[in-house]
Amino acid sequence: MKTLRVILKDQLSLDLSALKDLDCSADLILMCETRDEFTHVQHHQKKIAFILSAMRHFGKELEEKGYPLIYTKLDDPLNTDVLETEISRICKLHEITHIVMTWPGEYRILENLKELNIEFREDDRFLASREDFLTFATHRKELRMEFFYRQMRQKYSILMEDGQPKGGQWNYDAQNRKFPKGPLSIPSYYKADPDAITLEVMELVKENFSHHFGKIHPFHFAVTRDQALEALHLFIKERLPFFGDYQDAMIQEEPWMYHSHISFYLNIGLLNPLECIRLAETSDAPLNAVEGFIRQILGWREYVRGIYWLKMPGYKTLNFLNATGKLPEFFWNADTKMNCLKQCIKETQENAYAHHIQRLMVIGNFALIAGLSPDEVNNWYLIVYADAHEWVELPNVTGMILFADGGILGSKPYAASGSYINKMSNYCKNCHYKVAEKTGESACPFNYLYWDFLIRNQEKLEGNHRMSIPYATLAKTAAEKIELIQDNAQKFLGKLS
Repeated sequence: MKTLRVILKDQLSLDLSALKDLDCSADLILMCETRDEFTHVQHHQKKIAFILSAMRHFGKELEEKGYPLIYTKLDDPLNTDVLETEISRICKLHEITHIVMTWPGEYRILENLKELNIEFREDDRFLASREDFLTFATHRKELRMEFFYRQMRQKYSILMEDGQPKGGQWNYDAQNRKFPKGPLSIPSYYKADPDAITLEVMELVKENFSHHFGKIHPFHFAVTRDQALEALHLFIKERLPFFGDYQDAMIQEEPWMYHSHISFYLNIGLLNPLECIRLAETSDAPLNAVEGFIRQILGWREYVRGIYWLKMPGYKTLNFLNATGKLPEFFWNADTKMNCLKQCIKETQENAYAHHIQRLMVIGNFALIAGLSPDEVNNWYLIVYADAHEWVELPNVTGMILFADGGILGSKPYAASGSYINKMSNYCKNCHYKVAEKTGESACPFNYLYWDFLIRNQEKLEGNHRMSIPYATLAKTAAEKIELIQDNAQKFLGKLS
């Protein structure tokens, strides 16, 4: 029986489960660029160019290896522009009745394809299957990442010695919150020169998606497995030794810092997680750096994917704090007097990237304490970052950033005043507002928005044991000061809307 093996845009791996028993003499492989996959939200121009170029390079690799590939390009006149109808068209054209796919990364795709009678296979590029995570979650009152992470360390014998964590601790996060006291010598980030395929794709994006958010130039992403491996090895050699110490630090005009920037490649299949973990584990970098990097992949990445498939589709509609605020215009143009937000959004616009503290504690923190709608915030994060796919974006935003899931993913809201940003960055030195001032026209808006957030949500949050200290402080705050905080917050949010 002839089988169609469908490879999605984020499944660019020869080790894909859908290809495991491929019969090159009878079966066909389908890759298709469909407009719906880039317009269900209006993805960043650079993100679209990156994915299209990586797809075309992978398709070329398959053809060079003799795989029976059908590849539908975006500008093919026969392209139906919708994934499910394009699959149906190819099946009809080649009289195929059996379709095999690796489990998709988005519930939306699964729903759209449910009428096609597809044989879905587990995505074994992940180190924990959906069944593994269900087993972990069963009979647990709290699904904390730390416990899952420890199980994964033991399962794969990573950073373990005689059954105990290497160095005597599971977690070295307390050592990873430094801000540099002097100038840093930060290595240049990985840059791949665009080849003919990438340049062609960039022109295609200009013609079709120029109205989308972001800048397409300069383009430097890896678009092949070989390039992605170069980027990984460069990180291990030059950046990993300092990653631990400064992974939470933010410096103006330094968007890349000591981070790996490999999530782009992990999330579309050009790298696999275990090879990244093993390379770090056997490096000469300090243990706090190695453990912190491994925890991001083996712990957090696997954990949020588990949460996503465990809780969908209902997870997408959660709004525990009943936040309804509209996304401010400056999220799209970086036109704000708040320098931290201006820098992080401008860099997002230019690079389709911001590191995790910029996403969580600057942009996300603002979205949380300003009470922005989870739907609008989720759409924005999915649009603007080149490594954003719903399985990883939605739990991070709904759970970690907005606490919209009420504590399924995180044990407390990650809300903070301007003092945190001042501690971990140099943004405040160049800001219109004064971080030391708590209220008034020149005060940092994070300061009064933080306390206004606690006041607005007191009924839902004051019972959280991790919020006991700020609520104890609030209980001692004079009524006139609370009134001033609320007045400042209302005026600021009123101007945004």
